[in-house]
Amino acid sequence: MARVAIIGGHGKVALQLAKDLAANGHQVSSLFRNPDHVSEVAATGAEPVAADVEKLDAQEIAGLLKGHDAVVWSAGAGGGSAERTYAVDRDAAIRSMEAAEQAGVKRYVMVSYMGAGKDHGVDPDNGFYAYAEAKAAADEHLRRSSLDWTILGPSALTDDPGTGRISIGPGQDGSVSRADVAAVAAEVLEQPGTVGKFIEFINGQTPIREAVSSQA
Repeated sequence: MARVAIIGGHGKVALQLAKDLAANGHQVSSLFRNPDHVSEVAATGAEPVAADVEKLDAQEIAGLLKGHDAVVWSAGAGGGSAERTYAVDRDAAIRSMEAAEQAGVKRYVMVSYMGAGKDHGVDPDNGFYAYAEAKAAADEHLRRSSLDWTILGPSALTDDPGTGRISIGPGQDGSVSRADVAAVAAEVLEQPGTVGKFIEFINGQTPIREAVSSQA
């Protein structure tokens, strides 16, 4: 059994991940911004923690992470202003990494996206540009940290039912269900060999455990 903190705990991927982890006997703390979502998060089996990481400093976040074995970042500004995208997807994410280091939580899983990185190729006039830039900066900071990191790169997300099967590799054309993204996040936490890996994937034909094992 591990203690896992999920940041962005009211997101669709995070809610499913909390259910998956709790069902597998892990203790889960889900951090989320809006106190109105306490009951919905609690229904997953996670301990709800109403905390706005956009407004907390690294030391305050560290206090919430202390005692955990792993952190999963599944938060996001969800579009809107570029300013808030940078504030959440870059700055708060980086503070959460510094907090994990301060709290002694070595394992860190980042939910990013397929193609993320400094060479993302998104045009500055594109509405996705701020997100791409924010993710590139956050992912690079994570790679340079002392944490045992794994970065997940799912393709376009859908609300389809989970299939339990994916295809791993960059640049693939396709989508992936949020349920399967959650299952991949849960699986990489079980496989220490995925530390230091950027795993890009779509829905495919390979069972998730087998696919993740191929990266370990």
